[in-house]
Amino acid sequence: MAETVTFQGICRDLRAGRPAPLYLIHGEEGFYIDALVKEFEALVPEEDRDFDLTVLYAPELDNARAVDDACRRYPMLGRRHVVILKEVQSVSADFLKPLAAYAANPVPSTVLCVCFRGAKAKGAEFMKGMRAGGGVVFEAVKVKEAQVPTVVQNFIKERGLTADPKALLMLCDFVGTDLSRLYNEVAKLTVTLGKGAMITPEAVERNIGVSKEYNNFELSHALAEKNLPKVMAIYFNYKGNPKAHPVQPLVALVFNLFANVLAAQYAVDKSERGLMQELGFSSPWQLKDVKTASANYNAWQVIEIIDKLREFECASKGNGSRQDPYDLFFDLLMRILNPLGQKGVRGI
Repeated sequence: MAETVTFQGICRDLRAGRPAPLYLIHGEEGFYIDALVKEFEALVPEEDRDFDLTVLYAPELDNARAVDDACRRYPMLGRRHVVILKEVQSVSADFLKPLAAYAANPVPSTVLCVCFRGAKAKGAEFMKGMRAGGGVVFEAVKVKEAQVPTVVQNFIKERGLTADPKALLMLCDFVGTDLSRLYNEVAKLTVTLGKGAMITPEAVERNIGVSKEYNNFELSHALAEKNLPKVMAIYFNYKGNPKAHPVQPLVALVFNLFANVLAAQYAVDKSERGLMQELGFSSPWQLKDVKTASANYNAWQVIEIIDKLREFECASKGNGSRQDPYDLFFDLLMRILNPLGQKGVRGI
C-alpha cells in the first residue's frame, strides 16, 4: 500500500490531474474528508457529472457489488469515471468484501474514493486488496489545539489573505478546534475584505463578533502580564454575559497557560525552537504569553496557581462551596495575580 499521504499532498495531485485509481480516506476529522470529497468531485467537469461521476451511500446498498459494477464502467464523456462511496463507517466490516478483488486490480480510467467519515477504516479483505493494488490511504486525524493556528493560517493563505497574529489567535480562540466553522469564518472574511487584504483584530471584531478587547486571548495575556486592571475589565465584561462566557472553559484556558509555563520553566532547551517542540506549538506567537508569564511568576508560584485551579475545579462543582461560579472565579483570579510562592513571599 502506498505510504500515508497528507491532505495537502492529495489536493495537489488531484488539482494537477494526477489522481491514483483508488483512495481510502478515514478518520475522526470530518472537515478533511468533506473537503477531499469536493476535490474528487471536481475531477469531473460539472457538465459531465451526470455521466462520469457516481456517488453511492453504503447504508443504501446491500453490499459493495454495486460499487464494483460502477467502478468497472468506462467513462462516457471525459477521461475518467469518478466513483465516491460515502458513509462506509455506518455498515459492517464485511460490506467491502466484494470490492477486495477490484481494489487489488483497479480499472485505470476509474478513480474510486472510499470514505469512512469520523471513524477508522475496517474490512480486512478490502485492506489486503488495497495493499496489493497500491491504493492511497489518508487518515484525517483530529487537529490538536496547539496546531490550530497553523491550520487556520493555511486556510487564510489559500484564500489569498494575510492575518495579523493577534487577529489569528482571536479567531482560533473564538471558534476552537471546529475546522469546518473556522474555514467558514475565513471564507466569510474573504468575501467581506477581498483577496489580498490583511485580517486585523478590528476585522475579526466587526465580522465575526469577537471583541478585540474582551476575549480569552486578552485574558491570557493580561494574566501573563499580571495586569490587574485589564483582568478585572475582562472579568466584569464576561460576568455581565455569563451564558456567552461560561466559567469552565475560562478555567481550562488559565490552566493551559500555567501548565505550559511550568513545562517551559523546567524545559532543558529553552530556545524558541526547543520550547515550541516541548509544548507542541506550531507558531512562535503561541509562546508570547508563556514567556511573559515565565518572567512574572516563579516556579513555586506557578505550582501554587495550578493547585488553586484544582481547588476551584472542585468548588465550582459544589464540593465544599455553594458560591456563584463567577464569584469563585473572582477569588481565583486574585490568587493568581498575587500568589505567595516560595517561602510565603508574595509575587510582585
